Amino acid sequence: MQLRYSFRVYPGAGQRAALARAFGCARVVYNDALRVRETARGEGLPFPKIGDLSKQLITEAKTTPERAWLGKVSAVILQQSLRDLDVAYRNFFEGLRGKRPHVGVPRFKSKRDTRQAVRFTANARWSITPGGKLRLPKIGDLKVKWSRTLPSTPSTVTVVKDSAGRYFASFVVETGPQEVLPETTPAVGVDLGLTHFAVLSDGRKIGSPRFLRRAEKRLKKAQRELSRKQKGSRNRDKARIKVARAHARVADARREFHHRLSTQLIRENQAIAVEDLAVKGLARTRLAKSVHDAGWSAFIAMLAYKAARYGRVLIRIGRFEPTSQVCSQCGVKDGPKPLHVRVWTCGACGTVLDRDINAAVNIAKAAGLAVSACRAQISPGLVPAQRSEAGTHPKPPPARWEQAGIPGR
Repeated sequence: MQLRYSFRVYPGAGQRAALARAFGCARVVYNDALRVRETARGEGLPFPKIGDLSKQLITEAKTTPERAWLGKVSAVILQQSLRDLDVAYRNFFEGLRGKRPHVGVPRFKSKRDTRQAVRFTANARWSITPGGKLRLPKIGDLKVKWSRTLPSTPSTVTVVKDSAGRYFASFVVETGPQEVLPETTPAVGVDLGLTHFAVLSDGRKIGSPRFLRRAEKRLKKAQRELSRKQKGSRNRDKARIKVARAHARVADARREFHHRLSTQLIRENQAIAVEDLAVKGLARTRLAKSVHDAGWSAFIAMLAYKAARYGRVLIRIGRFEPTSQVCSQCGVKDGPKPLHVRVWTCGACGTVLDRDINAAVNIAKAAGLAVSACRAQISPGLVPAQRSEAGTHPKPPPARWEQAGIPGR
């Protein structure tokens, strides 16, 4: 399968100017091609082929005074810009035919977009120097912060400038069957939530870090300073970057948490069952901020590609499965319960059930996985503590220690 490996790059002043020129040229070619195709559509003519667009908007345009500056950048990134537009139109038409989720019609790109990107293929003759720098045509050697080794020779590299003004190099590499992990026995059901980010069918509970909630005070201050700056001023642009960097820190921390937890689950279990949550619907409720802060969709997407990469099985059950209403011991449906009810007693067998662990066990059973709930908080009823066990216990550990179960913490 194909994977992306992203690394931070640190261009110099001249290289930043060259990258800005490349971003602008790619954007102009994209908009010119979009304008030609929309004009043809309005006149009832067939769409121009990508080869004709390349000849008209790149090769011939370089000879005109208005577009002579296109020759100052690599022609490969201009060709890739045309291919991006072609893919955007293909996705739009396939969405209309029902072959894929619906996407909007391609739109013009603005020079005021805070995120810019250009892509170099093998034809551009880019390379990684013996000193570990990324050599790009007509840009130079970029300093790369390598955090890991690429598993194979990359086919393309995309240079991205994000809203916070940071530069990244994103490599596309191929992975083979040698990365498949040895088979293991455990299987687990995962119930995603807000109080706890994930509750496993074996009784483990992973706390919710709530990265956005923890950074709200700092974000509000930065956004308040931005609102007081005069539009169009340099100080406003500096304040905007400050806000973007604060949001980027939150997003990076959340992504790191998702990666560590998903990798741990994939390595420990042969099969993982999750619930197909209606995230878009939940994001329209009063819990919208907390739902977006949790990032369930991104986490499940990581589980999906890592399961395919390492030879594991990911099973998704329907969102209408009554996992919180069915007793995981006797299978009797006890009806819906309000959210504040976290522990309930089955009316049929008398088992005391933890709501989240019970749901995780039911998710695993609905997926056809044989799971053991021996470590889960399920008991036949309240049992008084024996006299030898009662008494004064040591001072409880700090609250932050409860997060020790989170991988990498």
